[in-house]
Amino acid sequence: METAKGRASVDSTGRPPRALSARSVARARTAALEPILQSVSDGVVVVDPDGVFILFNHAAERILGVGLLDVSPERWTETYGLFLPDRVTPFPAERLPLVCAIHGEHVREVEIFVRNPLLPEGAVISVNATPWRDPSGVLLGGIAVFRDITAHKNADATVRRLSNAVEQTADAIYITSRDGIIEYVNPGFEVITGYSREEALGRTPRLLRSGQHDAEHYRGLWGALLAGEVFRGTMVNRRKNGEIYYAEMTITPIKDTTGAVTHFVAVGKDMTDRRKRQEREMELGIARAVQAELFPTRAPHLAGFDLAGAAHPATEMCGDYFDFIRVENGRLGLVVGDVSGHGLGPALVMAEARAYLRAYLRTLADASTVLRAVNETLVADLEDGRFVSMLLAVLDLDARSLSYANAGHPPGYVLGADGGVKAVLESTGTPLGLYPDCHVSTTRSVPLADGDAVILLTDGITESQAPDGSFLGADGALRIVRGLLHGSAQQVLDGLVAGVREFTGGCAPVDDVTAIVCKARSRD
Repeated sequence: METAKGRASVDSTGRPPRALSARSVARARTAALEPILQSVSDGVVVVDPDGVFILFNHAAERILGVGLLDVSPERWTETYGLFLPDRVTPFPAERLPLVCAIHGEHVREVEIFVRNPLLPEGAVISVNATPWRDPSGVLLGGIAVFRDITAHKNADATVRRLSNAVEQTADAIYITSRDGIIEYVNPGFEVITGYSREEALGRTPRLLRSGQHDAEHYRGLWGALLAGEVFRGTMVNRRKNGEIYYAEMTITPIKDTTGAVTHFVAVGKDMTDRRKRQEREMELGIARAVQAELFPTRAPHLAGFDLAGAAHPATEMCGDYFDFIRVENGRLGLVVGDVSGHGLGPALVMAEARAYLRAYLRTLADASTVLRAVNETLVADLEDGRFVSMLLAVLDLDARSLSYANAGHPPGYVLGADGGVKAVLESTGTPLGLYPDCHVSTTRSVPLADGDAVILLTDGITESQAPDGSFLGADGALRIVRGLLHGSAQQVLDGLVAGVREFTGGCAPVDDVTAIVCKARSRD
């Protein structure tokens, strides 16, 4: 292969004498400067008017990965692996800075991506190129000076990613000077606080103060920050509209190269909704514990009767109610009830109704009289639209019979030992809490024989829905019970609940599931 020097010393290429003269002049001038140019950190490449390399310093070879090669300008892109900034498209040879320079053009800060076998990771270079002329204006060639800006570009890309992350995060981020003057806020700050960027810049974080932290709190916060410590804690702040919100704050001091604090970066996560959920869960936990104490822990043991009862809430709290209440003169009250709605409110109403019912049953003998008394109290307490359906059956242990009053509740049933329906405990009045005048009557006494079963339930059972949309209904519930009558009251109850779950395809119940089972048996 011919060297660049050999190509310059012969005229067999057919180049015009003027070009040969320019190359000779260029070589002579660069020879004197070459020791200096070899020592600089920037890459320097000099070519003659035909693109023949005259100088290719060490820095150029280090930056490009490839040194001086005897190739024409048309092959520079391929040989050195030169690409446009997209890092995919080969750089057009005619637009290369050094090619433009030998055509008389000045080119500044052109970005080129370099990747070749000796530089597999690639590098980004910034190139300046200028024509090289003698004092009389004769073109001697072109000069390109370039530097590796890979680290700078990577840093820029990192900064852009960080900037995008800060701008797009949902948390409130703001930057203040050492004196606390807000110099930057992100869109998340605007959303959470309600203050626009224009309203916040130039002010201090005091615009967010709620008044719920004392001066000592802020003295401790600023003392830690100015000492270079990171602050982490929950702040009670106030939005522009006056609403209080809870922010989980991290405030970080930013230091200069000398270690002095110059700025602070604050990141605030709005914890208001989470805090409300936690408070609600705590309240529900307390309410659940209280309500659990209201349900009977076990059924009473009575000669001649086998009893079981249970309530399975559809949500955290149960709006259903069941109870066993001992009454004087050898009687026992069996009660199931259902408060309209679900959750904490209905559960509190249920607790109130229970308290009234137990109080009145001690002094009033007749079931209908008791329910009317409970109604008078609830009407004054319940909000519009809220009501309680309730079935109260009074079991006479000596006479082995029951009487009942039903305030708008689903019917109860008395089944014989053969599964036949002996009595239906229909509604005998309107639900409680709706009207001051509650007309609830007490039915005649229903005798109970050995093997009879009293079934009291709520609509969470009868209105259970199968995956195909059909409802279990009273007939479906009684069909399940009939297949279980040979067992104990607890076995009948457990089988009924399991049957409901099977009917719904294992889906979570949409309503509370509550029932009482009372089986008459021999006193022996």
